[in-house]
Amino acid sequence: MTIPTNPGPAPRAVTGSPTASRPAPPPGPAPRLNTAARLGLWSARHRRTAVLGWLLLVVLASVLGGMAGTAEMTTAEQGAGDSARAERILADAGIEEPAGETVMVSGRAPGDWRAAADGLGRALDATGVTTGRKPPVPSADGRAALIRFAVKGDPATAGERVGPVTDAVAAARKAHPGLVFDEYGEAVAGKWLDDVLGDDFATAEWTAVPLALGILLVVFGAVVAALLPVGLAVTAFIAANGLLALASHALHVSPTTGSVMLLIGLAVGVDYCLFYLRRERDERAAGRDPGTALRIAAATSGRAVLVSGLTVMVAMAGMFLSGLMLFEGFALATILVVFIAMAGSVTVLPALLSWLGDRVAKGRLPLPRGRRARPRPAGRISGAVLRPVLGRPGLMAVAATAVLLVLALPALGMRTEQLGLDRQMPSDAPLRTSYERITAAFPGGPAPAKVVVRADDVTSPRFTAAVAEFGRRVAESGRFGKDVTVTPHPRQHVTEILVPLAGSGAGGGTDRAARRALDTLRDDLVPRTLEPVAREARVTGPLASSADFTDRLGDGIVPVFLFITAVTFLLMLASFRSWPVAAATVLLNLLSVAAAYGVLTAVFQHGWGASWLGVESAGAVEAWLPLFVLVVLFGLSMDYHVFVVSRIREARLAGLGAQEAIRDGVRSTAGAVTGAAAIMVAVFAVFATLSMQDMQQMGVGLAVAVLLDATVVRMVLLPAVLALLGERGWRTRSPRRGDEPTRRQMDAGGAYL
Repeated sequence: MTIPTNPGPAPRAVTGSPTASRPAPPPGPAPRLNTAARLGLWSARHRRTAVLGWLLLVVLASVLGGMAGTAEMTTAEQGAGDSARAERILADAGIEEPAGETVMVSGRAPGDWRAAADGLGRALDATGVTTGRKPPVPSADGRAALIRFAVKGDPATAGERVGPVTDAVAAARKAHPGLVFDEYGEAVAGKWLDDVLGDDFATAEWTAVPLALGILLVVFGAVVAALLPVGLAVTAFIAANGLLALASHALHVSPTTGSVMLLIGLAVGVDYCLFYLRRERDERAAGRDPGTALRIAAATSGRAVLVSGLTVMVAMAGMFLSGLMLFEGFALATILVVFIAMAGSVTVLPALLSWLGDRVAKGRLPLPRGRRARPRPAGRISGAVLRPVLGRPGLMAVAATAVLLVLALPALGMRTEQLGLDRQMPSDAPLRTSYERITAAFPGGPAPAKVVVRADDVTSPRFTAAVAEFGRRVAESGRFGKDVTVTPHPRQHVTEILVPLAGSGAGGGTDRAARRALDTLRDDLVPRTLEPVAREARVTGPLASSADFTDRLGDGIVPVFLFITAVTFLLMLASFRSWPVAAATVLLNLLSVAAAYGVLTAVFQHGWGASWLGVESAGAVEAWLPLFVLVVLFGLSMDYHVFVVSRIREARLAGLGAQEAIRDGVRSTAGAVTGAAAIMVAVFAVFATLSMQDMQQMGVGLAVAVLLDATVVRMVLLPAVLALLGERGWRTRSPRRGDEPTRRQMDAGGAYL
């Protein structure tokens, strides 16, 4: 399709658009092209190259990524502080302990378990996959016994070999129906995690995509128009996933990174295409010819996509300042998928629109006869909302701010923890039930603290005496469980000491008694007894890792916060040449984040409304979520924020007054913003239905944040603030001649720099 310099004969105006009554555009000179317009025009003229290049990128990235595989973080790379250092000592020494496993046999009377435990021990040895089995350890009341052993081989893949063990336990359970058998350990938990992650990822993929498609069908009312954004978003995710697999060999990633990439990729990929396509359809409805409509969409919505995408990527880059590899992987994944989705929206989409033309409206959904006969103008609902907002902007701004601050109040008492795998599981999961019963009978048993000691000679009398003294003081303190285990590695000059923490029961080792025990280890027992005879003595384990991770996050969130707020302000200032608009953007985003924090705390820490939402309270917020929500919301809210403010600015520069420009910009973007927000909320809500607690919290937090951002903030607070600013909001710098469109140029289909 040829892109004309000036419009040809205009087709009949289509009703239902706020611009449908605009008079036929007069001819005029085409001003300079901005980057988005140049990309769009090139793609339209070279559509075969653009489409084939995109498909080649997707196929190559997918194939190469599949061949390379994804490199995941090691245990040492996941943590921070003292616990991470302990894991690095073991890794540097080449010490790789097999996956530990425990089975508890319980009866009604003391000693009932003896025959069954002996038989199970022999059965476990007969599987050929276990090693290091210890004699049963009785509980304090004698009614239960704990059998400890390990699964041979690489602990990272122990879940693949634990089948014979679970079969042996199931056979013992069947042979002794009067007894209770509970199994928990690294291998069986790893198998559960692998199965759940695979099932959850498939659920998210097969639920989120149809949801997005259904919403787009409502937005556009046509099958082809709805399929384009979904198709581009899915292919962008496939390409980004392949590239992430390649990049992961340089920067290892978490197993949950793929789910995060899917969530962000679908949200931004669909939104970018929706904004672009919606603007092209609006211009066609206003009487433009296909070439002119595409050029205007490229110059306006295409520019908004570039600004939004750049803002999202820079905001995501702030996670590199956290100092944690988990967030560095998240940053890499989200930057990749946003960049590819943005590139596809400003290159492949114009090529497809140029090829399809008005066929993009094919497959139109059947509408009721009355609706076909009396189409309603776009922006009708938003217009009704705007009347009181623009009529009394001060009052509405105060009211909207009060609503968000009330929602944010619970965040003042937010408690964050790195939730253990047992607390990531649903409360009715058999594995979690087994964990809770084992920890009730043997506090700290499945998740003890681990003291890693590196010394010149771990077999010397002086070192051995220090370890014995350490064990004696542990027993005397009353803050630790039984069965302290010492494992020396003389050739590596390292010794491991497992110390069960009293109080680390069903709460995952995070209650006050367990924290006091951990503090006693780190602040008293280890420094007084082990450090004098060692080069290094560090404490790790689930509770220690959680505490260190949370402390590192507390230190890292400040530079990340300063970075993304400063960058968002500067990017908005450069894009709109208005410091009041840039400052308002930052403040509005902070209000949305605060409200999301409050809802997260209320639901997942206090349990308010958890059952109504279909989720479970964990008693705390996952440690990495506050930082993640802050960064992601700052990025994703830019999608429709830039889109709305760009249309307001466009109307203002075209000669409308401040309030008229706000009304025109908000009403003309209402349909696209509503559709974009609905897709984001739907995609995030899918993650709230998954099995893992951190995925549920992420889904609810982001869904609530986007919902509030698209309604209270963008429909009420943003127009109210801009109305209060009035002309002052656009006086920072006058545009250079030719930089901005006049109404004549926009009517002529011109693009601007």
